[in-house]
Amino acid sequence: MHILFVDESGTPPKPGADSPKHFVVGGIIIPEGVWHRVHNAILGLKLRRKIRGEIKWRYFSPHNDDPQNPMRALDQETRNSIRRDIIKIVISETAIKTLACVCSAAAAYEMSSITTQEDIYHGTYKPVTERFQYHLQDLGRAVGAPQFGIIVSDHRGNQDDKRLRAHHQKLLYASATYISKYDNLIEGLFLTPSNQSIGIQLADIVAGSVWRKFERGDSTCYDLLEPSLRRNAAGSVDGHGIVKFPKRNWR
Repeated sequence: MHILFVDESGTPPKPGADSPKHFVVGGIIIPEGVWHRVHNAILGLKLRRKIRGEIKWRYFSPHNDDPQNPMRALDQETRNSIRRDIIKIVISETAIKTLACVCSAAAAYEMSSITTQEDIYHGTYKPVTERFQYHLQDLGRAVGAPQFGIIVSDHRGNQDDKRLRAHHQKLLYASATYISKYDNLIEGLFLTPSNQSIGIQLADIVAGSVWRKFERGDSTCYDLLEPSLRRNAAGSVDGHGIVKFPKRNWR
Protein backbone atom coordinates (compact mmCIF):
# COMPACT_ATOMS: atom_id res chain seq x y z
CA MET A 1 0.00 0.00 0.00
CA HIS A 2 1.20 3.50 -0.87
CA ILE A 3 -0.14 6.71 0.65
CA LEU A 4 -0.16 10.03 -1.19
CA PHE A 5 -0.37 12.96 1.22
CA VAL A 6 -1.46 16.21 -0.45
CA ASP A 7 -1.32 19.87 0.55
CA GLU A 8 -1.19 23.22 -1.22
CA SER A 9 1.06 26.28 -1.10
CA GLY A 10 -0.06 29.77 -1.95
CA THR A 11 -3.63 30.93 -2.46
CA PRO A 12 -5.46 30.59 -5.78
CA PRO A 13 -5.73 34.19 -7.01
CA LYS A 14 -9.01 35.74 -7.99
CA PRO A 15 -9.68 36.28 -11.70
CA GLY A 16 -7.75 39.32 -12.94
CA ALA A 17 -5.42 39.49 -9.94
CA ASP A 18 -1.74 40.08 -10.70
CA SER A 19 -0.44 38.02 -7.80
CA PRO A 20 0.33 35.45 -6.78
CA LYS A 21 1.25 34.24 -10.24
CA HIS A 22 1.44 30.59 -9.23
CA PHE A 23 -0.45 28.12 -7.09
CA VAL A 24 0.98 24.73 -6.12
CA VAL A 25 -0.49 21.45 -4.98
CA GLY A 26 2.26 19.20 -3.68
CA GLY A 27 2.34 15.59 -2.65
CA ILE A 28 4.55 13.00 -1.00
CA ILE A 29 4.15 9.27 -1.67
CA ILE A 30 5.08 7.11 1.32
CA PRO A 31 4.94 3.29 1.11
CA GLU A 32 3.44 1.61 4.15
CA GLY A 33 6.72 -0.15 4.94
CA VAL A 34 8.53 3.17 5.22
CA TRP A 35 5.86 5.06 7.12
CA HIS A 36 6.92 4.24 10.68
CA ARG A 37 10.58 5.07 10.04
CA VAL A 38 9.68 8.47 8.63
CA HIS A 39 7.14 9.14 11.36
CA ASN A 40 9.64 8.24 14.09
CA ALA A 41 12.44 10.22 12.41
CA ILE A 42 10.30 13.37 12.37
CA LEU A 43 9.23 12.86 15.98
CA GLY A 44 12.88 12.32 16.95
CA LEU A 45 13.88 15.52 15.17
CA LYS A 46 11.17 17.47 16.95
CA LEU A 47 12.28 16.01 20.28
CA ARG A 48 15.95 16.89 19.71
CA ARG A 49 15.06 20.38 18.51
CA LYS A 50 12.51 20.86 21.30
CA ILE A 51 9.69 21.57 18.87
CA ARG A 52 6.26 21.04 20.35
CA GLY A 53 3.62 21.57 17.73
CA GLU A 54 2.90 21.40 14.03
CA ILE A 55 5.49 21.88 11.30
CA LYS A 56 4.23 24.31 8.66
CA TRP A 57 6.07 25.86 5.72
CA ARG A 58 5.02 29.38 6.71
CA TYR A 59 6.42 28.89 10.22
CA PHE A 60 9.93 28.91 8.74
CA SER A 61 9.45 32.39 7.27
CA PRO A 62 11.51 35.26 8.72
CA HIS A 63 9.82 37.00 11.63
CA ASN A 64 6.86 34.59 11.72
CA ASP A 65 5.76 34.90 15.32
CA ASP A 66 2.37 33.21 15.05
CA PRO A 67 1.32 32.11 18.55
CA GLN A 68 0.93 28.56 17.18
CA ASN A 69 4.45 28.54 15.71
CA PRO A 70 6.63 26.23 17.86
CA MET A 71 9.74 27.89 16.36
CA ARG A 72 8.75 31.50 16.99
CA ALA A 73 11.60 32.01 19.48
CA LEU A 74 14.25 30.64 17.13
CA ASP A 75 16.50 32.71 14.87
CA GLN A 76 16.31 32.34 11.09
CA GLU A 77 19.37 30.15 10.65
CA THR A 78 18.10 27.70 13.24
CA ARG A 79 14.73 27.57 11.48
CA ASN A 80 16.49 26.98 8.16
CA SER A 81 18.61 24.17 9.61
CA ILE A 82 15.48 22.44 10.95
CA ARG A 83 13.84 22.67 7.55
CA ARG A 84 16.96 21.21 5.93
CA ASP A 85 16.91 18.33 8.40
CA ILE A 86 13.27 17.60 7.57
CA ILE A 87 14.03 17.46 3.85
CA LYS A 88 17.04 15.21 4.53
CA ILE A 89 14.71 12.73 6.23
CA VAL A 90 12.51 12.72 3.12
CA ILE A 91 15.34 12.16 0.63
CA SER A 92 17.02 9.55 2.84
CA GLU A 93 14.22 7.10 1.97
CA THR A 94 14.63 6.23 -1.70
CA ALA A 95 11.17 4.62 -1.79
CA ILE A 96 9.57 7.99 -1.03
CA LYS A 97 8.65 10.05 -4.08
CA THR A 98 7.50 13.65 -4.18
CA LEU A 99 5.56 15.49 -6.86
CA ALA A 100 3.77 18.76 -7.45
CA CYS A 101 1.59 20.59 -9.95
CA VAL A 102 2.40 24.27 -10.55
CA CYS A 103 -0.49 26.34 -11.86
CA SER A 104 0.03 29.49 -13.88
CA ALA A 105 -3.04 31.42 -12.76
CA ALA A 106 -3.07 33.81 -15.72
CA ALA A 107 -2.90 30.95 -18.23
CA ALA A 108 -5.53 28.95 -16.34
CA TYR A 109 -8.05 31.79 -16.37
CA GLU A 110 -7.71 31.92 -20.15
CA MET A 111 -9.41 28.51 -20.23
CA SER A 112 -13.18 28.50 -20.58
CA SER A 113 -13.47 25.85 -17.86
CA ILE A 114 -11.60 27.93 -15.24
CA THR A 115 -13.60 30.84 -13.82
CA THR A 116 -13.18 30.67 -10.03
CA GLN A 117 -10.51 30.14 -7.38
CA GLU A 118 -12.01 26.73 -6.67
CA ASP A 119 -11.55 25.82 -10.35
CA ILE A 120 -7.86 26.72 -9.99
CA TYR A 121 -7.56 24.43 -6.97
CA HIS A 122 -9.32 21.52 -8.62
CA GLY A 123 -7.42 21.94 -11.89
CA THR A 124 -4.10 21.87 -10.01
CA TYR A 125 -5.13 18.93 -7.83
CA LYS A 126 -6.04 16.65 -10.76
CA PRO A 127 -2.53 16.21 -12.28
CA VAL A 128 -1.13 15.25 -8.86
CA THR A 129 -3.66 12.44 -8.50
CA GLU A 130 -3.00 11.31 -12.07
CA ARG A 131 0.76 11.06 -11.45
CA PHE A 132 0.08 9.02 -8.34
CA GLN A 133 -1.96 6.60 -10.44
CA TYR A 134 0.84 6.44 -13.03
CA HIS A 135 3.38 5.86 -10.24
CA LEU A 136 1.37 2.89 -8.95
CA GLN A 137 1.11 1.49 -12.49
CA ASP A 138 4.87 1.81 -12.97
CA LEU A 139 5.56 0.07 -9.66
CA GLY A 140 3.17 -2.73 -10.57
CA ARG A 141 5.00 -3.36 -13.83
CA ALA A 142 8.37 -3.30 -12.04
CA VAL A 143 7.44 -5.83 -9.35
CA GLY A 144 5.03 -7.90 -11.41
CA ALA A 145 2.04 -7.38 -9.13
CA PRO A 146 -0.63 -4.66 -8.84
CA GLN A 147 0.20 -1.84 -6.43
CA PHE A 148 -2.54 0.12 -4.67
CA GLY A 149 -2.79 3.41 -2.85
CA ILE A 150 -4.94 5.91 -1.02
CA ILE A 151 -4.91 9.70 -1.02
CA VAL A 152 -4.97 11.80 2.15
CA SER A 153 -5.46 15.55 1.85
CA ASP A 154 -5.41 18.44 4.28
CA HIS A 155 -8.72 19.48 5.81
CA ARG A 156 -9.53 23.06 4.72
CA GLY A 157 -13.11 23.72 5.78
CA ASN A 158 -16.47 21.98 5.58
CA GLN A 159 -17.61 23.45 2.28
CA ASP A 160 -14.18 23.29 0.66
CA ASP A 161 -13.85 19.68 1.80
CA LYS A 162 -17.28 18.82 0.44
CA ARG A 163 -16.46 20.28 -2.97
CA LEU A 164 -13.07 18.57 -3.12
CA ARG A 165 -14.57 15.21 -2.20
CA ALA A 166 -17.11 15.62 -5.00
CA HIS A 167 -14.36 16.61 -7.44
CA HIS A 168 -12.27 13.62 -6.39
CA GLN A 169 -15.17 11.20 -6.88
CA LYS A 170 -15.79 12.69 -10.31
CA LEU A 171 -12.17 12.03 -11.24
CA LEU A 172 -12.41 8.43 -10.07
CA TYR A 173 -15.53 7.53 -12.00
CA ALA A 174 -15.55 9.83 -15.04
CA SER A 175 -15.28 8.08 -18.38
CA ALA A 176 -13.83 9.68 -21.51
CA THR A 177 -11.00 9.21 -23.99
CA TYR A 178 -8.62 11.69 -22.36
CA ILE A 179 -9.48 11.00 -18.71
CA SER A 180 -7.20 8.83 -16.59
CA LYS A 181 -8.56 5.66 -15.05
CA TYR A 182 -7.80 5.38 -11.35
CA ASP A 183 -7.82 1.59 -11.15
CA ASN A 184 -5.09 1.47 -8.50
CA LEU A 185 -6.72 3.78 -5.97
CA ILE A 186 -8.68 2.43 -3.03
CA GLU A 187 -11.76 4.22 -1.63
CA GLY A 188 -12.37 7.94 -1.99
CA LEU A 189 -10.46 10.92 -0.64
CA PHE A 190 -9.44 10.92 3.03
CA LEU A 191 -9.27 14.33 4.75
CA THR A 192 -7.48 15.10 8.00
CA PRO A 193 -6.32 18.22 9.87
CA SER A 194 -2.64 18.88 9.21
CA ASN A 195 -1.76 19.12 12.90
CA GLN A 196 -2.78 15.45 13.25
CA SER A 197 -0.78 14.15 10.30
CA ILE A 198 2.99 14.03 9.82
CA GLY A 199 2.34 13.10 6.19
CA ILE A 200 0.33 16.27 5.52
CA GLN A 201 3.01 18.36 7.22
CA LEU A 202 5.63 16.85 4.92
CA ALA A 203 3.40 17.49 1.88
CA ASP A 204 3.25 21.12 3.01
CA ILE A 205 7.06 21.28 2.95
CA VAL A 206 7.07 19.81 -0.58
CA ALA A 207 4.46 22.28 -1.82
CA GLY A 208 6.19 25.22 -0.17
CA SER A 209 9.59 24.31 -1.61
CA VAL A 210 8.16 24.11 -5.13
CA TRP A 211 6.07 27.27 -4.75
CA ARG A 212 9.07 29.23 -3.51
CA LYS A 213 11.09 28.23 -6.57
CA PHE A 214 8.45 29.22 -9.10
CA GLU A 215 6.90 32.22 -7.37
CA ARG A 216 9.98 33.78 -5.77
CA GLY A 217 12.83 32.36 -7.84
CA ASP A 218 14.40 30.84 -4.71
CA SER A 219 15.27 27.18 -5.29
CA THR A 220 17.19 26.60 -2.05
CA CYS A 221 14.75 24.05 -0.61
CA TYR A 222 13.67 22.75 -4.01
CA ASP A 223 17.26 21.81 -4.84
CA LEU A 224 17.54 19.84 -1.59
CA LEU A 225 14.24 18.08 -2.27
CA GLU A 226 14.92 17.43 -5.97
CA PRO A 227 16.41 13.90 -5.57
CA SER A 228 13.04 12.67 -4.26
CA LEU A 229 10.99 14.00 -7.18
CA ARG A 230 9.29 11.44 -9.39
CA ARG A 231 11.02 11.20 -12.78
CA ASN A 232 10.95 9.24 -15.99
CA ALA A 233 13.45 6.59 -17.16
CA ALA A 234 15.68 9.30 -18.60
CA GLY A 235 15.80 11.08 -15.24
CA SER A 236 13.61 14.05 -16.13
CA VAL A 237 11.12 15.43 -13.59
CA ASP A 238 9.23 17.46 -16.20
CA GLY A 239 5.70 16.11 -16.50
CA HIS A 240 6.46 13.41 -13.95
CA GLY A 241 7.51 14.97 -10.64
CA ILE A 242 6.77 18.56 -11.66
CA VAL A 243 3.66 19.13 -13.76
CA LYS A 244 2.63 22.50 -15.16
CA PHE A 245 -1.03 23.45 -15.46
CA PRO A 246 -2.29 24.35 -17.95
CA LYS A 247 0.12 23.08 -20.60
CA ARG A 248 -0.81 25.83 -23.02
CA ASN A 249 0.46 29.38 -22.44
CA TRP A 250 1.98 28.47 -19.04
CA ARG A 251 4.06 31.35 -17.72
